[in-house]
Amino acid sequence: MLIDTHQHLIYRDRFGYGWTDKISALSHGDFTLEHYRLLTEGRVAGSIFMETGVDDADYRAEARFIAELIANPANRLLGQVASCRPEHDHGFEAWLDEGASLHVLGYRRILHVLPDETSKDATFRRNVGKIGARRKTFDICVAARQLPLAHELAIVCGETRFVLDHCGAPEIAGQAFHEWADWIARIAELDNVVCKLSGLLAYCDPLAVDERTISPYVDHVIDCFGSERLLWGSDWPVVNITADLPRWLSLTKRILKQMSPDEAAAVGRRNAIRIYAVHGTRSMAAELQEQTGS
Repeated sequence: MLIDTHQHLIYRDRFGYGWTDKISALSHGDFTLEHYRLLTEGRVAGSIFMETGVDDADYRAEARFIAELIANPANRLLGQVASCRPEHDHGFEAWLDEGASLHVLGYRRILHVLPDETSKDATFRRNVGKIGARRKTFDICVAARQLPLAHELAIVCGETRFVLDHCGAPEIAGQAFHEWADWIARIAELDNVVCKLSGLLAYCDPLAVDERTISPYVDHVIDCFGSERLLWGSDWPVVNITADLPRWLSLTKRILKQMSPDEAAAVGRRNAIRIYAVHGTRSMAAELQEQTGS
């Protein structure tokens, strides 16, 4: 049984998702909690919602809506990683204050859609530091070419715990392994960064979505971060761009079978509870630990 640390949801009647407009697999229809349950029944014990890059006007409303879903234990939602705008001081601390009532475990600002200078700005860095001061995580979502920026941000904000999303977004379809691998090794040297085993299939050629294609990338992040600094995520429904969630679940099972039972438990579920400090937010975490044998 897995704990999913990267579950997106799409409710078009509530929020705007402009980024999906040109992605055929995601441009129409909803991707709801009910759909997710059907795909993961019996394989995922609980999940952490990851903000879905809604249009700027909607990011606070999305977090408030998700908090309502989290409040219902039947939904098996352990908490959420909410969107934020560290580049702006106005309202930032008030948003962090509100997060305490919204089951927020961490925050994210998607950087691959922003100018590279954004993460270098003093205001941005100061506010990311405030997230760490509140003992919340910051998910780093960058393109592979921006890994040097992620490395620099993690050094400057050394008191904040960072979660590197999607193994640093390697350009698997372009076979651009070596530069990515070098920066992953450098980032892994930083004690305040962990890595999320998620999203890899979206970077594959749709005709080569298989274990052989992703193995070099999976092996490298395992070698660099070790089983205690990796955690699993579905990246649903973004995974649908090249494959689907059942395919990723099947590949995940093969990946974890190559580890010892203790290592597999750490990557598949135990690290999620520890790194996102779920036990301090949801009593359901204790139940999940018992249920999954962690």
